Amino acid sequence: MNKVILGIENIDNYKNLFENKRVGLITNPTGITSNFESSIDVLRRKTNLVGLFSPEHGVRASLQAGVHLDTYIDDETGITVYSLYGKDKKPSKEVMDNIDVLTIDIQDNGSRYYTFIYTMAYAMMACAEYDKEFVVFDRPNPINCEKVEGNHLDVEKYRSFVGYYDIPQRHGLTIGELAKLFNTEYGINCKLHVIPMIGYERWMDFEDTKLPWIIPTPNIPTVNTCYVYNATCIFEGTNVAEGRGTTTPFELVGAPWMKAETLAKELNSYNLEGVIFRPQWFTPTFSKYKDEMCGGVFLHITDRKKFSALKTSWTMLYHIRTTYSEYFKINKPYVEGRPTLFHFEAGHDTIIDNSVSLEEQFKLLESATSDFIKIREKYLLY
Repeated sequence: MNKVILGIENIDNYKNLFENKRVGLITNPTGITSNFESSIDVLRRKTNLVGLFSPEHGVRASLQAGVHLDTYIDDETGITVYSLYGKDKKPSKEVMDNIDVLTIDIQDNGSRYYTFIYTMAYAMMACAEYDKEFVVFDRPNPINCEKVEGNHLDVEKYRSFVGYYDIPQRHGLTIGELAKLFNTEYGINCKLHVIPMIGYERWMDFEDTKLPWIIPTPNIPTVNTCYVYNATCIFEGTNVAEGRGTTTPFELVGAPWMKAETLAKELNSYNLEGVIFRPQWFTPTFSKYKDEMCGGVFLHITDRKKFSALKTSWTMLYHIRTTYSEYFKINKPYVEGRPTLFHFEAGHDTIIDNSVSLEEQFKLLESATSDFIKIREKYLLY
């Protein structure tokens, strides 16, 4: 099987988009070619690159989740880096006046929760507002584009930077396809161009692309992390540790008050396809329960095609909330009077309230997934 050709490697077929134009780039270390050349360097050679734009974690991906950034000068290039993860998530008119076309080359992880896609959406809004062009260098969805699953996001109540549009947790789209959907379905209406990949197919897991895997953020170290992320990320907003501070974030969950052996046995009794729960003890070096021994479970995906991250997520959540009701808590909101992180990530009152059976929750999942599959059809590139 031939290696997939990335959007950034397909740039020579789209030279007209950049001729005599000042170019800005949203990126991080995942913005590379298959030969490990930075997209920053590619655009410096082939275009007039005048500005860099930083998503969460920074252009060099050196910062932990939630750390806000300010504008600074990149040491390697001397180019100004404008932060899109701080007080300003949308580029200002002052910044946009310095460029003609804004581009993005960044590795998404295939989840509604991941902030990079909303950094892209805000940038597209700025391009629409200030009459600039927006170009996406397309990249693979690491957990393939065949499977879609998730619940509706109630945007009237729970819109946030971990869920801005009503898309399922596992959307099954490339970042370029998401841009097309955001632009048309949600009325951004910027001058959008997607430079597609060559040789990419929807069934491909990241390993099938033969491309190098670069860690997109500090707590997404492997492709396998991307698969379990949609199952365990929901615990971020609770007092259950999701594995930050360990070498396998999101692949395990636990707390000092959990009994690992018992919990693993109980979760395995649900007979969820494609996953086995193994008893796990761990001591986080930072984040929740720093330096405290936690009991919990490690998620082993035994069959990626059969594995349902959302059914796994909701089963774990339902069981832990019920079994450990005297211990389990939803964390307080970051801003008083606003919904909590748990509310923002769950996105729907049925999940938040734990008010219906798992069977009813799964019906909700199937209905919402079916709705989105119909919507996304017209935006598919592959």
